Amino acid sequence: MAGAGLQEYLDFAVQTAWEAGRLTLGYFRTAIETETKADATPVTIADRRAEECIRRRIEARYPGHRIVGEEYGERAAGAGAPCWWVDPIDGTRSFIRGVPLYGVLIGLELEGRIAVGAAYFPALDEMLCAAENLGCFLNGRRCRVSQAAALGAATVCYTNAASFAGAGREEAFRRILARAAYSAGWSDAYGHALVATGRAELMLDPVMKPYDCGPFPVILREAGGFFGDWAGRETIHGGEALSTSRALLPEVLAVLRGGPQPKGEPS
Repeated sequence: MAGAGLQEYLDFAVQTAWEAGRLTLGYFRTAIETETKADATPVTIADRRAEECIRRRIEARYPGHRIVGEEYGERAAGAGAPCWWVDPIDGTRSFIRGVPLYGVLIGLELEGRIAVGAAYFPALDEMLCAAENLGCFLNGRRCRVSQAAALGAATVCYTNAASFAGAGREEAFRRILARAAYSAGWSDAYGHALVATGRAELMLDPVMKPYDCGPFPVILREAGGFFGDWAGRETIHGGEALSTSRALLPEVLAVLRGGPQPKGEPS
């Protein structure tokens, strides 16, 4: 699709993420009731209200589009229809504890490729967005991934260290930490945003659902980086995810595999 068409989608995604995000702030750091879903993850009225807001806007503007959201599932559409991937609050555990790292995620998939994405972090008032061939921007300023050339100079982000063992990825995680300069947890989507903006070099998720990462393939791509699975495929459907720079990707993949490092990399 031409840039003008994508710009329209991008503007819509940014405005929609902003409106849903501002709605969540009305519940943030209040005595909000928390429920537990069937998959043992928490949910609040803020999650549901924010997704309702997003769905209303998409349905009114693009009635023929498909929607897949974390809280209300899929609204089907015709074969090949554009698909909006929606997470109204990514990082609900952060949200309910008053930690300002949660985000509203919206990604638009066109012909099997994420072409537009917006990630808004309401409590920080940070809007990270991108569209294919239009660049990646943080609050209106162009952003790029870090230029660090090796994991030995890298900051690694993750959300819950215990999740790696549960996913059978503990040894790979330990190999990464052993090579990195620094590591920090409690990141959720914000870790991927940190990589896209050059404030961290690697974000690792051993478990990932498509609606939890909808905007990040195009955001990282336009920032000069990579978002995808641990085998190096750009996708939101890999069941796992990582974000890093193109320069670091070969070393990261090699360390995750546990095999020989790329030629010229430190051992």
